[in-house]
Amino acid sequence: MPKLLSEPAIRQYQESGFHFPVPVLSTGEAADLRRRYEAFEASQGGTVPPPLRRKLHLLLTWFGDLVRHPRILDAVEDLLGPDLLCWQTSFFIKGPGDGTYVSWHQDSTYWGLSSLDVATAWVALTPATVANGCMRMLPGSHLAPQAPHKDTFEPKNLLSRGQEIAVAVDERQAVDVALRPGEMSLHHVRMAHASPPNGSADRRIGVAIRYIAAHVSQSTGLPDSATLVRGRDSHGHFELEPRPQADMHPDALALHRRVIAMSEGVLFRGGGRPAAE
Repeated sequence: MPKLLSEPAIRQYQESGFHFPVPVLSTGEAADLRRRYEAFEASQGGTVPPPLRRKLHLLLTWFGDLVRHPRILDAVEDLLGPDLLCWQTSFFIKGPGDGTYVSWHQDSTYWGLSSLDVATAWVALTPATVANGCMRMLPGSHLAPQAPHKDTFEPKNLLSRGQEIAVAVDERQAVDVALRPGEMSLHHVRMAHASPPNGSADRRIGVAIRYIAAHVSQSTGLPDSATLVRGRDSHGHFELEPRPQADMHPDALALHRRVIAMSEGVLFRGGGRPAAE
């Protein structure tokens, strides 16, 4: 029996490749997480440097708590099963009028994971609306074969390689994923999705948490790491990452530097360079 999602919601995810909205935080909790992130941002001089933009759950205790939030994990367990790893996390932030966007792409393109038992929980810390550039999903696209992609390294593109689907996308079929603060969406690793620039007067802030079933492995043969967040890891495919003892603890910073180097080896194999995300 499902823990959080209804049977119709699970069927929608299976058939469409996504489901939303899923309430996971109160509006006050979402506002507090925004405040905490912006305080961290201020501590970094107003801009978080690229090496710290991924896997911040290894450095900030409150973010480590978020990736283990029971409601988030209950929903993901309904899709992937009881043994769960957090493979990656990233903040996706669009400033008002800054022109940043996310091109049409599939997450599965460069991740090197052995199975499609991978889901992203995208948690809104501010409203995500059509006006401020909410995500758009192409229903059923996860059921088609992997699409070819090209790297653009476009500076305004929030993706690591500026990757985009190299074939035509019928945007007339797209669904706008509007969320209130504290709500999340769930999408399949092969879902074609994108988001346009923010045309509003406030920032759009969301956090993408990438979960994998424990049986998934890194198929590239390169070393990789992940955080066990629920159940057991009886497979040992990833180096397991610990919780941070305190925010920006020296041990956590050393670990983070090492695992980000491993991660970049996977994400940028075959060429390319790290870029702002």
